[in-house]
Amino acid sequence: MAEHDCEVLIERDVYVTMRDGVRIAVDIYRPQDSQNKKFPALLAMSPYSKAAQDVALYPKELGMNGELAGMEAGDSGFFVSRGYAHVIADVRGTCKSEGEYVNMFSEKEQQDGYDIVEWIADQPWCDGNVGMVGISYFAVIQYLVAAQQPPHLKAIFPFDGWGDLYRDITYHGGIPSVFACGLQKEIFAHTSRSVSRQMYSKEELDRRIKNLLDDEGTNYKRNPNIIGQLEAPDAFPIGFDYLMNRVDGSFYRERSPNSKMDKIKVPTYLGSTLHFYPVCMHLPGATTWGWDLINAPKKLLLFSEAKNGGQEDRPWTSRSMLEEVIRWFDHWLKGVENGIMDEPPVKIWVRGKGEPRYSDEWPLIKLTKWSKYYLHSNSMLTKDDDFSSNDSPEVFEYKVTLPIVYGSTPISPKPNFLSYSIGFDRDTEIIGPMSLELYASLSTDDADFIIVVKDVGPTGTFTTLTRGWLKASHRKLDSGRSKPWRPYHLHTDVDPVPLGQVNAYSIEIQPIANLFKKDHKLQLELWPCDWYDPAQPYDWTLFWGLVHHISYGKDTTYTIFHDQEHPSHLLVPEISSEQGGQFELWF
Repeated sequence: MAEHDCEVLIERDVYVTMRDGVRIAVDIYRPQDSQNKKFPALLAMSPYSKAAQDVALYPKELGMNGELAGMEAGDSGFFVSRGYAHVIADVRGTCKSEGEYVNMFSEKEQQDGYDIVEWIADQPWCDGNVGMVGISYFAVIQYLVAAQQPPHLKAIFPFDGWGDLYRDITYHGGIPSVFACGLQKEIFAHTSRSVSRQMYSKEELDRRIKNLLDDEGTNYKRNPNIIGQLEAPDAFPIGFDYLMNRVDGSFYRERSPNSKMDKIKVPTYLGSTLHFYPVCMHLPGATTWGWDLINAPKKLLLFSEAKNGGQEDRPWTSRSMLEEVIRWFDHWLKGVENGIMDEPPVKIWVRGKGEPRYSDEWPLIKLTKWSKYYLHSNSMLTKDDDFSSNDSPEVFEYKVTLPIVYGSTPISPKPNFLSYSIGFDRDTEIIGPMSLELYASLSTDDADFIIVVKDVGPTGTFTTLTRGWLKASHRKLDSGRSKPWRPYHLHTDVDPVPLGQVNAYSIEIQPIANLFKKDHKLQLELWPCDWYDPAQPYDWTLFWGLVHHISYGKDTTYTIFHDQEHPSHLLVPEISSEQGGQFELWF
């Protein structure tokens, strides 16, 4: 990883012609002496403006307003100083590139990535070895381009990129996120059109719009921004498309890496951040989809919050992370034997330990003791499934909250919620995904379940670790794809809940890696909607202002059951010094 003593040669607004004749604009950063020497290259692609990637800014924490959120291509000067060219592209239809932007990650955008990789490999300054780099949007497109299998793409480093556009970010558990409604202002598309206008007739679109606004449960008619996007699809085609497609289907499959990850054959460095905003965006791309589906040399790195050398500052210039990027590409693009593939493939920074844990698997099955923490009355979680007669159902009322699209604080009062906790009499390490098996009845034909998991200290101070989500009408499971710690919901249709009927709801909860110290508690909270308390430290797992959810639109009575017939419980991956193990599916 020795630094090269060279100047950075910058070529701006170089146009690359795609297979359909559209020209994509790229900026090229390369060593000055590359006129006489060839180098490997790293490609980064996004709709966030290539020109914005090298704005001279002191790195700042990624704040609530997301002003610097799109500066995620990496430090060009750093890459060049290590002997790489860095090529940054405006995807088609954005900034200086030609063509139409047809929502995120269209098939043509994926094909463009293939064409740009091959163009780079053919340049006189490139040695024919190309990698891809960047986080968030820059990461997601890496999966999709790699699945196209361009011959000269040799490795990728997709850090913090989601894997399922429906499940990971736009409809968590079937609950609509505001992410889609606010996305238009983040993407600099000069020519953008709605996919839904091509998918559906005008009559069908009119019917869908009417249904959305007439359905009291959507709560959409109470938000001016949503009404406006439904009324002006040409002005807001991105949000309009997500609103038109309420269930999973071809629109999301085209744009979701997990539908194509089995085609990725190049070495892949997966990673994300735990206990932070990737919980509701990027984390499943690495832990749920990438690790299971990619059949190629791979590594998995999980940070705890934004610490331990994480990459949450913008611009993305974290020195320790960029050095890891270079180690990866030095090995796969330059053939340097630097030992990176001799290390265990999984590295996890555990919150509260200050040191990483290494493994050859994810989840850590061989070390995991899967424990069921049962819900009981009086806000208790216990490992005891011997329910008493005092474990009567618990009831709480949800009064409709006003939906908020942009970053303002809630207008409505704090909703009712339920809380359950279990204390630890010794240090207890919990690493991996969790799931909640919840028995409940509802007074309406639908409702939302928002699950929050916290680490609570002896004085009451707490850290929110992770979340889970499920819309009751989306409770149907795919038993073939479900695992005990990761229920997989179909999300292909809506199944209204019979009023008053007790149903089992299997709720996926995103992974954690946390050391619960002696006298701390794991606290499980059950909410009917998202709610942001400005009096508390900002909760990054909620990511209010960008990825929080549109609240349900009907007053609802929740009745939660926990008894011998309805053993509601949280499945927890306790790390044991003894051998752990798997068990049969219980769905």
